Amino acid sequence: MISRVFIHRPKFAFVISILITLAGLLALRILPVNMYPDMAPPQVQVTASLPGASAQVNVQNRVALAEPFLPDEVRRQGVVVSKQAGNMLMGINLTSERPDLDGVFLSNYASNNLVEALGRVPGVGSAEVMGAKDYSMRVWLDPRRMASLDVTVAEVAAALREQNQIVAAGKLGQPPVPAGQQFVYSIQTRERLSDPDEFAQTILRSRPDGGFVRLRDVGRIELGSRSYTSTAKLNNQDTAFLVIYQLPDANALEVAERVKALVDEASASFPEGVNHTVLYDTTEFISRSISEVIVTLFQAVGLVILVVFLFLQNWRATLIPSIAIPVSLIGTFAVMAVLGYSINTITLFGLVLAIGIVVDDAIMVIENVERILAEEKLPIREAVTKAMAEVTGPVIATTLVLLAVFVPVAFMPGITGKFYQQFSVTISVAVIISSINALTLSPALCVALLGKGGEKTIGWLRPFELLITRTTGGYSKLVVQLLRKGALVGVTLVVILVAGAGLFKSVPSAFVPPEDQGFLFVDVQLPDAASLERTEAVLGKVTDMVLEDPAVTDFITVSGFSLLGGAATNNGLGIVMLKDWEDREEPALGLSAVIPRLYSGLWTIPEAQVMVFNPPPIPGLGTSSGFNFRLQDNQGRDVSELAQVMNGLIYEANQRKELSRVYSTYRANIPQYLLEVERNKAKALGIELSDIFSTLQTQLGSLYVNDFTRFGKNYRVLLQAEGEFRQRPEDLSHYFVRNRDGDMVPLTTLASLQPVLGPSSIQHFNLKRSVTISGEAAAGFASGAGAASRVSLGITVLSGMVAATVLGTLLVPVFYKWIQSVRDRRQPAA
Repeated sequence: MISRVFIHRPKFAFVISILITLAGLLALRILPVNMYPDMAPPQVQVTASLPGASAQVNVQNRVALAEPFLPDEVRRQGVVVSKQAGNMLMGINLTSERPDLDGVFLSNYASNNLVEALGRVPGVGSAEVMGAKDYSMRVWLDPRRMASLDVTVAEVAAALREQNQIVAAGKLGQPPVPAGQQFVYSIQTRERLSDPDEFAQTILRSRPDGGFVRLRDVGRIELGSRSYTSTAKLNNQDTAFLVIYQLPDANALEVAERVKALVDEASASFPEGVNHTVLYDTTEFISRSISEVIVTLFQAVGLVILVVFLFLQNWRATLIPSIAIPVSLIGTFAVMAVLGYSINTITLFGLVLAIGIVVDDAIMVIENVERILAEEKLPIREAVTKAMAEVTGPVIATTLVLLAVFVPVAFMPGITGKFYQQFSVTISVAVIISSINALTLSPALCVALLGKGGEKTIGWLRPFELLITRTTGGYSKLVVQLLRKGALVGVTLVVILVAGAGLFKSVPSAFVPPEDQGFLFVDVQLPDAASLERTEAVLGKVTDMVLEDPAVTDFITVSGFSLLGGAATNNGLGIVMLKDWEDREEPALGLSAVIPRLYSGLWTIPEAQVMVFNPPPIPGLGTSSGFNFRLQDNQGRDVSELAQVMNGLIYEANQRKELSRVYSTYRANIPQYLLEVERNKAKALGIELSDIFSTLQTQLGSLYVNDFTRFGKNYRVLLQAEGEFRQRPEDLSHYFVRNRDGDMVPLTTLASLQPVLGPSSIQHFNLKRSVTISGEAAAGFASGAGAASRVSLGITVLSGMVAATVLGTLLVPVFYKWIQSVRDRRQPAA
């Protein structure tokens, strides 16, 4: 019997328990803290942009974005791409009290002084400024002046590349040289151009009279912004919105604390009038949730110890399970660290449930020891030895039974299985440690504590003991009566099982219920092809309406970007910051009241479609609460056909009473222009097609020429036509290219613009075109948990998203019926 060793050597058992506890305490210091287990796959989101390009070349590759800034040798060595979590951990707003420090300054100050420092914080995956306005040397070209001075876009770009470059001029006297060389001198050259006035002096051509055509003669040069397609505001005031993404395995709370500490330290050197605030912080909800679960954990431990004391009625006997419980719980953290788990609500709830389980083994040992002491009056060591000989088998048996219940949960497939895997392992490990304690620590404590008068009970608890005795007697009589009426018991059991099965089917099911995380998202979508100016005007109205709500404290907006629709001038993002939970205890300030109230007001804005949605309950799984999934085109049809099917699915889904607000931001009928180039005519005139396309790209999109250095950083030099020359299709007449004879030819003789309809962007999933459809369960319905894989109708559900379970019970029947009806209508008549 293994317990015999620890009965005669109790210190050995104490050492084992101390080691288990120390291992758990050490692991507790390094375990990451998150809301839920890390189920969202790490994301590497990289993007390449080609200004002025259509959706067909909107390739998502961030590596290519970084490569142009790197020397050739660095690129040959390879580019390392780091991973990050899919959700924003927190956001930092920089604001200014001075009117001369505008959004462009704030954005660049954040990029130059905070982004790189925050990126080096342990646990931070990346830091970026949303709506960034990085400095750029903008050369705004005047096509009419260029035509009158006989200057082309290619000549302007060539002159800038020639006269704005870094030159390594070498050294004088550098070996090998003839004998007798006494000194080595480095040759310094002028650095790259850095000031608008210096760029204005760039020589494009020399005249026969000795004069020069300079850059200032064909355009306006200013230190502007690299991009004008997005703007961030806080309560309708300019702001730099710096967002932080954590690494998947990082401790969210520690990362947030380090980020806040770094920003607080850096704020001491902020320019006068510049302030920072941390409004968007997902760790606040995590911290509150974890704190509440920890309180529940301690309450459960206290209640268990109290119950044990009331039933054992012995202080010394109560100490034994009181010591065994913390050993089992704390030791579990060591195994969690080895397995790469985190401290989250799921694992902590597992520990809460385990408290009532792990105490049973210790109680089994104590009660049997006390029984033998009372009945047989044996010495303590002999009594404990005999007791352990009787309960060792039951302890092992009960442990195996419990493991048979919880271990299979760890092998459940899919995202649900991954969600409860840590829950299962946490309880199983705690049970195993509890059984080890029951065979080692509990008998050793019985020898140490019960052998010193431990069998004495407390007199003032005798009334409670009498109550227990009477209750036990009454229960025994009830059991005897039920044994005599076996048929009635059997019928009652069947009724209970049938009723339970009926309730199981009728009660709404859900994967994870929505949570009040202290903030909401707002998606704004204007009509297709709407300008950024219109979007910003609508966001201003949205801000005024949102800030009037009594539950709202602040509102952050980013124009030109949407969580649902991506980057587009007609899209906008809003983050509604709600008051603290303690200040929103009234039902009218709760989440269920705030969202409908905001909807009712924002839907009155005629210029845009405004959606208000709760963030996903599991960070990184989707962009909103509810569901979203992918409708995939496996046959490469035209984008208009994909949009037609999507609209049909959305219509049918919105007819279902179980669903609400099913929508998609995808549009295939956005007004655009198709460029038609007469290639034969261009070649006949001796004009290179590359000159035509580069001229259009430069004048309408922008051309990245090279870099300049300022404020210790490199920025881009960009060429683009002045705004007044790229507003209408007729402005094409202002652009000229040179033929092989040196003559200037207007582009209108070679190209034309025809109005067409098409998408602003095209999504791909698993290399196939796809669209994202989102929605929510209607009021009174839960999301449901079903098996979407049972239906294969050309709809590919996005693996790992919350919608993978929602789709099974809510949408698949609708889509199946609709698609089947479409197929029936397409069948040829008999």
